[in-house]
Amino acid sequence: MSDRIHLHLLSDSTGETLEMLAKAALAQFDDADVVRHFWPMVRSKQHLDRIVPELKSNPGLVLFTLVNPEARARLEEVCAQNGLPAVPILDRVTEALEKALGQEAHGRPGRQHQMDKAYFDRVEAIQFTIAHDDGIGWENWEEADIVLAGVSRSSKTPTSIYLANRGYKVANIPLVVESPPPPKLFELKSPMVVGLTTAPERLVQIRRNRLLTLNEKSETSYVDNERVKSEVAFARRMFADNGWPVIDVTRRSIEETAAAVIRLFGEREQSEDTAFEGAKPI
Repeated sequence: MSDRIHLHLLSDSTGETLEMLAKAALAQFDDADVVRHFWPMVRSKQHLDRIVPELKSNPGLVLFTLVNPEARARLEEVCAQNGLPAVPILDRVTEALEKALGQEAHGRPGRQHQMDKAYFDRVEAIQFTIAHDDGIGWENWEEADIVLAGVSRSSKTPTSIYLANRGYKVANIPLVVESPPPPKLFELKSPMVVGLTTAPERLVQIRRNRLLTLNEKSETSYVDNERVKSEVAFARRMFADNGWPVIDVTRRSIEETAAAVIRLFGEREQSEDTAFEGAKPI
């Protein structure tokens, strides 16, 4: 086999789902040399015919999500003629759902992106989250679904944005030893407050990198080992004193942290008693 492969991704919509699945699969392979060719919004045989020369000149694996019968038949024909493996990545899932639900799939391209109530709820969540980043707008925190608390550079903002894209209204607050958070944080009834913590050593490394990107002094109290340990301990005491669940983000990606938050939120929603009793490191 060649050291390099061409991967063609053809979608009749934005291709977001296709890209995510391809990325997840490729993550299972070390040092894979893959040249990606991305073809979104392919909704007709004519559009596909314009792509065919590229498929022929760069033969490789073809992954597709096409529901238009003509476009799909043409793609399968071209791949068969040129010996290109073609994988309709959603077929097995769709077939299983048809069997389980007892009905046929509609076959509408991009239907998951339709502007329904869920879409506008997600837009509203994103707007709320951006407006309540880094301690801003604390007067409206009661309207949030989730409030993330943690010291500086504990991934509060990117986790908040990721959760907002999943439809959750999120506010976040940096915990600073010299500047206590607003009393409102300790009076919240509806939102779930989650504490984010991390290993001090890792936090120092992240902060040093941050200072480098800003061309600022690399030796300040912001990256002092003892100082950072004190900050993390201060935050952990606050989490425990208020019975907030705690997530250690040291070795977690943003996606993994968000998944842990969503799991906690789901457990809270299912529970008859929405109060947490004691910190719950996970």
